Parts: sequence; structure tokens; C-alpha cells
Amino acid sequence: MTASSQPELRMIPLSRIEVLNPRDRNQQVFGEIVENIQNIGLKKPITVTPRVGEDGAEKYLLVCGEGRVKAFRELGEERIPALVVNVGDDDAFLMSLAENIARRRYKPVELLAGIAQLRDKGYKAKEIAQKVGLALSYVEDLLTLLNRGEERLLSAVCSGAIPMRAAIAIAGAGDDMKGIQAALHDAYESGQLRGHQLMNARRLVLRRQSAGKGLRRTATSSASAAITSSSLVRAYQKEVQRQRFLVRRAAVAQQRLAFVIGALRKLAADENFCNLLRAEGLDTVPKYLADRMVRG
Repeated sequence: MTASSQPELRMIPLSRIEVLNPRDRNQQVFGEIVENIQNIGLKKPITVTPRVGEDGAEKYLLVCGEGRVKAFRELGEERIPALVVNVGDDDAFLMSLAENIARRRYKPVELLAGIAQLRDKGYKAKEIAQKVGLALSYVEDLLTLLNRGEERLLSAVCSGAIPMRAAIAIAGAGDDMKGIQAALHDAYESGQLRGHQLMNARRLVLRRQSAGKGLRRTATSSASAAITSSSLVRAYQKEVQRQRFLVRRAAVAQQRLAFVIGALRKLAADENFCNLLRAEGLDTVPKYLADRMVRG
């Protein structure tokens, strides 16, 4: 982005400011912004770009600082300090989007909306990644999910509920539940899904199956999600299979633990080996293993 002139600091009327990229705001955070401005004043001016209004007078598109503008209006102010930059509409939008992404806690919906707008403007993944400062692979994966209408998966990824790779695998399986289950299993085996993320992924898959890929439930999806005796039986059978799988994994883990304990017990009986460990400061083991070695 290049500007035709250096930014100019002005006091501009709040009534002539148009928000370019509006977003929702947490009321508690907004209250803190208002209180800080009221107590110590505005620490950083907003950024705007000038345009000609319908009445022929100058107006301003807000590039960044929406919270500060709303706070000034809340305090009954009529003017606000602003850096006025001369940029085109696309550059103004990009500056606004980059400002939102640069914040520590941007909302996932804002990021997705911004990237979708850039895609609709004709930008390719590489250009979007360069403009918003995100990794190319991450932007490519976001665009893949966006183009497939995977709103639920996108929301889960951006909120940190599941990793991107798992979302891509689920999306790649489409509506094939066997393929989706295989993708989840592979993600678990590779360490991509663990603990609460695995549970989140399972819940997401079930929700996606019953209510669709989008975040808004449709009339057809509610009909297809009706509970029947056969669907309950299938759900029970799947849960039984899952429990059996967990039992088998637990048995394998128990066998491996027994082997490790047996090997440690034999090594502990070797005085030369123990002396070597003491010399290296490695003569302690976790209490759980020590107790198991003693019990035999």
C-alpha cells in the first residue's frame, strides 16, 4: 500500500465519519475504553481516509479506531483527533482488516469475513497472505473450507476448538461418515487431536451431520435429523464399537507398561548400571514406576 501524501493529523467531526469495516464489541471492554478516554484522554488518534460525501462536503472512511469513535460519541464529543491518509478503497479495507487481525483477540467471524471479501475482490491466496500477514498455507486452507461452505469447521478452527489439519481431513471426507471417522482416527494417531480437541471434533462431526455445514439450521436439516429407533440403535452400536476400541488400546498400553517395568526391574538389579546412573545424576524414577517395580 502506498499513500499519495504523508498522513495529516486533524480534528475532524464525528458526524462525517463512516465506518468501513464495522464489528461487534464486548460491552465490558467498550466500557473500559470509554472510562480510560474520559480519565486520561485519547492516547492514539484514529485513522481515516477522505472522500466526497453525497452533499458535496468532505466525509471520512474509518480505517481503524472504531472503538475510539464510539467512545467519543458516548462521551458527547463532536470532534476527534485523526490521522488522515489518502488511499484507495481497497487499500483502506486492507488497512482496516490488518488492524483487526493485528489485535490480540480478533473474532473468528471478522477474519473469515475479511478473507472472504478479499477472495470476492479477486485476490489469490498468496496475495491475501501477504496483505494480511498470515501464513500462505493457513490462508489456502481457510479458502478451501470457505469455498466448500464449511462454516462449522471454519468457526471451530478459528476459535481453537480443533486444528486446521483435522478440519481439512473432515471436509475432504465430505458426508462419508466412515471416511470422517477414519480421518479422526488418523488425526488421533498422529497426535493432531488429543483430549478436549478430540471430543470437540466428535461433537462437531455429529452436529455437522445433523444440522449441515453452515451455522444456520435449515428446514430440511431438521427433518433429516429426526430421531428414530434405527438411528438410536446405530448410535448405540457406534458407541459400543468405540468403547471396544478404547478397551483394546488400554490392554495394549498395559502390556507395554508391564514390559517397561520388567526391563527397568532387571536394569535396577545391575549394580554397575546403577553406579553409572548415579554418576550421571539419573538415579531417580517417577514414584508410580518405583512402586510398580517394588511390587513386582
